[in-house]
Amino acid sequence: MTTLTATVGDSATMLRRNLRHAVRFPVLTLTVAALPIVFLLLFVYVFGGTLGAGLGGTGAGRADYVNYLVPGMLVLAIASGAQGTAISVAMDMTEGIIARFRTMSIARAAVLTGHVVGAVVQTLIGLTVIVGVALLVGFRPDASPVEWAATLAVLIMISVAFSWLSVAMGLATRSVEAASNLPMPLILLPFLSSGFVPTESMPAGLSWFAEHQPFTPMIETLRGLLTGTPIGSAGAVAVAWCAVLAVTGYAWALRNYDRRPAR
Repeated sequence: MTTLTATVGDSATMLRRNLRHAVRFPVLTLTVAALPIVFLLLFVYVFGGTLGAGLGGTGAGRADYVNYLVPGMLVLAIASGAQGTAISVAMDMTEGIIARFRTMSIARAAVLTGHVVGAVVQTLIGLTVIVGVALLVGFRPDASPVEWAATLAVLIMISVAFSWLSVAMGLATRSVEAASNLPMPLILLPFLSSGFVPTESMPAGLSWFAEHQPFTPMIETLRGLLTGTPIGSAGAVAVAWCAVLAVTGYAWALRNYDRRPAR
């Protein structure tokens, strides 16, 4: 058996373990969808009429704003899932299961890959729920089947990038409590992007930050695929950001896994 085959087999085993854990504790999966759904309903029904009228659309107000808002909610859901992933990894570290895995003939990357793939699966389930709720409150995408497939690919790409980063965060902390706090900036950054309002409506300094942080090109790419708005260079920038975040998270996670003593 080759090293690659062994790593793939070990990763599949770790994935089954994490999925079984997700079934036993579904609250972590529900958390992915809960916060974005709350904000979706809040912004659509409380602020949607006013904010929608300011988008320069057809005058439909709230209907326009739902279509504008949903891509940001999808990215917010992925960012929210990072907290649950970091907590799961921190629990494995503090409860000693990682120490047991280190004594076994298991590829070191397989343990972390199992967490990442499991997190992506949980996130996709949460995203499906969010899209369902969005359709109920008036979301009307005009994406073709090819654009829907591209949207799914972009969502998976973003989820993989932030999952590796959240796994690294979970390994970097010394307690489950700290792991729950470290990903908080990832949850806050979507609010300082084009997810809720156009960046040009913000003050100059904040507008510059919103345009150059990673979440805005990701949201603009999804918005273009789902609603037909211009994507421009946002797609390439989103891919670049995801590559940087994924590689950084992967390298950071492996370093922490090798150097940090498990308890």
